[in-house]
Amino acid sequence: MEKILVVGATGTTGNKVVDILNKDQNYEPIAMVRKKQQQANFEQQGIKTILGDLTQDVSHTTQGIDKVIFAAGSKGKALDKVDRKGAMKIVDASKKNKVQKLVMLSSIGADAPQQSDDLQDYLQAKQDADEYLANSGLNFTIVRPGTLSNQVPTGKIRLAEHLDTKNGEIPRGDVAKVLVNSLKDTIANRNVFEILNGEHHIEEAMSAVQTS
Repeated sequence: MEKILVVGATGTTGNKVVDILNKDQNYEPIAMVRKKQQQANFEQQGIKTILGDLTQDVSHTTQGIDKVIFAAGSKGKALDKVDRKGAMKIVDASKKNKVQKLVMLSSIGADAPQQSDDLQDYLQAKQDADEYLANSGLNFTIVRPGTLSNQVPTGKIRLAEHLDTKNGEIPRGDVAKVLVNSLKDTIANRNVFEILNGEHHIEEAMSAVQTS
């Protein structure tokens, strides 16, 4: 059973990631939380936690961890400390402790922040974090979804390295499934792709980014 550190476990998407992992016999989720009072919610479900604040030293959080899913975000409140440097700290901690794979939740548009009118700073932080991971030497998958919604997951997506349209939504539950699926050793190693709500089952769509 692989130990998976979920960074951003208390967020809406990260919480869904933890739930999926907890129901999968192949994985043991470790929820990273900032405050002691946040631990109880997970531990009542039998889910292990570790204290870690992305604005502080997090080098201890990846000890004994097999793989990492980074699903944290500051919602624009601390783009530099959390979305950029916090992500970079997790990359460094993953290298230090020889994590086998890091799956990064990014965003459509992170490849060209300058083209956005209102999200340029957010997308620049994401791009910086993505590039830092890509150049780290770690095995990684970078997932770039469209606008996240709280709609009921459909289990169906559109996936491509570069989608022909950048406008669209995708339920957080479907994004969480894609992040978990990206943990597999045969899926999207050292790969970046975009996803939106679509017509292909997640497993079918992701077969296009399988690696031997």
